[in-house]
Amino acid sequence: MILSSCVSIYMFVIVARIILTWFSGNIRVPDILSRITDPYLNWFRRFSFLRIGYIDLSPIAGLMVLTITNSILLFLAQYGRITLGITLALIIQSVMSAVSFVIFFLIIVLGLRLIAYMMNSDVFSGFWRIIDTISQQVTYRVNSIIFKGRIVNFVTGILVSAGLLLGLYFVLRIAVPILLELLVRSPV
Repeated sequence: MILSSCVSIYMFVIVARIILTWFSGNIRVPDILSRITDPYLNWFRRFSFLRIGYIDLSPIAGLMVLTITNSILLFLAQYGRITLGITLALIIQSVMSAVSFVIFFLIIVLGLRLIAYMMNSDVFSGFWRIIDTISQQVTYRVNSIIFKGRIVNFVTGILVSAGLLLGLYFVLRIAVPILLELLVRSPV
């Protein structure tokens, strides 16, 4: 229980560090927070697939690992034992939670980009450049898989990307709980 509390406190410190960096123009991130959290977060920052345009997903990956660790520690404290099936279920549940968050975030970004396009909005501000960069990364990857190099209308690309992500989101919301139930019931 003590280890779980320490992990929870460390997760809180990381979240505070992340939030303070969002306001870096107004608030200076205390050096103590950087020294405590950066060695851990830097380990995840070395993975290039955790970056999508301007978005750095390495803190989410770091928090996900801490969440899995905390869940295992809490389960051990409560039941005194843990099985391989339960460990796998906890890992899959945490990974799917992060994946679902990212998919939902990308759907919102694509929706915002589509709305801006339809309204013929000024997309040259900082916010819209970030939205545009993220949406371009997503539509490029999805369209290269679906349309295999053919040129696609901008709106079609966004709609197909959003539709595919939405479909994936719902498939995961249905399939993962079934898999988790099977793993938890596994005697191994």
